[in-house]
Amino acid sequence: MTERVWIILAGAMVFVSGTFVWRNNMSGAFVTATLGAVAWFLSYRAQMRAKLAAAEEESNEQEADEESDEN
Repeated sequence: MTERVWIILAGAMVFVSGTFVWRNNMSGAFVTATLGAVAWFLSYRAQMRAKLAAAEEESNEQEADEESDEN
């Protein structure tokens, strides 16, 4: 969910940046493009956190299953 919000924000920033370039406002275009890149990296970070949490949960389940099999 969180990564989707960051991706939408990144896309909006790219659109706004393009508008600034079209209107010949290079400073605004640079700032919004930078914010779009930051939003994309935050999206990637949220995605990796979710994958790591899922992998850790799966690992914990496997350890619990192995322990119950030993008893």
